[in-house]
Amino acid sequence: MKTTHTPRKRFGQNFLQDAGVIAGIANAIHPQAGDHLVEIGPGQGALTAALIREDIRLDAIELDRDLRTGLLAAFSIYPGFHLHSADALNFDFASLARDGEPLRIVGNLPYNISTPLIFHLLEFAPVVRDMHFMLQLEVVQRLAATPGNKHWGRLGIMAQYHCEIEHLLDVPPEAFFPPPKVQSAVVRLTPRQHRPWANCDEAQLARVVQAAFAQRRKTLRNNLKGLLDETQLLAMGIDPGARAETLDMHAFIALAGALEQEETSS
Repeated sequence: MKTTHTPRKRFGQNFLQDAGVIAGIANAIHPQAGDHLVEIGPGQGALTAALIREDIRLDAIELDRDLRTGLLAAFSIYPGFHLHSADALNFDFASLARDGEPLRIVGNLPYNISTPLIFHLLEFAPVVRDMHFMLQLEVVQRLAATPGNKHWGRLGIMAQYHCEIEHLLDVPPEAFFPPPKVQSAVVRLTPRQHRPWANCDEAQLARVVQAAFAQRRKTLRNNLKGLLDETQLLAMGIDPGARAETLDMHAFIALAGALEQEETSS
């Protein structure tokens, strides 16, 4: 899609232009006949062009109205192409689901809203087959982190509770126009059909994780004060003097369960 559009900082626009990277992302997604793709922030349509086909549905969500005309001119010839002028941060993705067919969400996400947008998208995991995103490398590292890693924290725990995470490829700044000042990476999130850990109250999990990582250098004893005491932590086999980054998913789910029980009995 040819355009004279000037990238806008307020929309976090860095347009992907490297043909090799675009092909790599398209190959990772590997759209098939009957797929229902949802692209967030198609921008100038570089990735859209690599994904669109006659036999798929592609809903594109673009906030910048100045890009709308070019996107419609380029892709309206495809019967399954639908453009939504909307903000993905408050978009109801479930409204796009049809006849139980899961959504495949893709996008080069604006780095300035990527974390809140991922949390928003996790709410729709039941109607999603997979998600492929271009993100700041550090965000991908946080999503894919493991316990004991400096990147292990709230984002990774909540994302991994819902999804399997795969760090697919790294992307240099020169793959974009204008080039960002950070390294980028592509990640795949696949909602879990069966979780390898116990279910829990997600609101309590989010609450205990946020509290545990409120000050990363402080111990669980300090960060969880007012929620759970040392006796409760010890009863779960958790060291009150440990830091949150040392706990695995099972431990956080146990903490969420204890917090729920505490509030139910009080």
